[in-house]
Amino acid sequence: MKITIRHPLVFGLCAVAVALVARQAASPVAEAREPSNASIRSNLARQDQDPQAYVQYLANAGVLVVNGNTKIAFDPIFRSSFGSYLLLSDELERNLFAGTAPFDGLDAVFISHYHGDHFSARDVMRLMAAHADLELFAPAQAVEALHAVARSNKDQDSSAVFERVRTITLDYEQAPVAIETDSLLVEAVRIPHSGWPERMQNVENIAFRVSLTGADDSIVTAAHLGDADTRDEHYDHDADYWAKRPLNLALPPYWYLQSEDGRAILSNRLKPALTMGLHVPVKFSAKDKAAVTSDRVGVMTQPLERRSLQ
Repeated sequence: MKITIRHPLVFGLCAVAVALVARQAASPVAEAREPSNASIRSNLARQDQDPQAYVQYLANAGVLVVNGNTKIAFDPIFRSSFGSYLLLSDELERNLFAGTAPFDGLDAVFISHYHGDHFSARDVMRLMAAHADLELFAPAQAVEALHAVARSNKDQDSSAVFERVRTITLDYEQAPVAIETDSLLVEAVRIPHSGWPERMQNVENIAFRVSLTGADDSIVTAAHLGDADTRDEHYDHDADYWAKRPLNLALPPYWYLQSEDGRAILSNRLKPALTMGLHVPVKFSAKDKAAVTSDRVGVMTQPLERRSLQ
């Protein structure tokens, strides 16, 4: 795959304790994985009826974004529910590693940050090893966790995996970077994790803006914000960056839809055609959902539900 760097991108690793991997491995797994496998199979059977450009929900902050024959996944595999968030179902997990629908033809995986409700280092290593053409874009903290897994598996050669790993090393307020492949324009900027500045200052939360080119040369652009904080100052110093490329889809954490500041960022900075909130707790009520839903704004809570981007 041809890689062209549009802006300087420093490929490096941030020092993160190997204990991160151990913590993730020991993280609790959610007791309930909803919906049932039968309903997932039903959704899979209907997928050919849907448009060629769409977003499809997986679990928590995990989604697929598809434009024709180009397909990417954000935060698809993780092990920590923290008692609040949906995990990938058993059947979808099997399909992910097998490369079967809806993961067939997956081109790239994006990791927003290394927290256990977005990322499992061992599982991402396993996924990358299973699919020799898969590209990974991840912050340095997550990549260091991958290296820790590789060091623990001394009998396995992981060099081929890391040739397909693109490490995003960004400080807060550093200029956004961009990487271009045959079918993707990947742009990234560091937006502090929710809770900043009182906590989470050292978390490398990457907001990815990815433009997918389909077989018909159509372009769909989606922005996944990870667990981004809602302060406008994070977006103001990169105002030109956010204004230069129209968004078909914004994927903020759901609290952007509940916050006046978050809604203002979506309306005044990102200006997407469609907004779908992610990271929604399992106990999010129908009333809560109705309060943040309008014609082109909503939240995703049901695995494999789709919204058209056409």
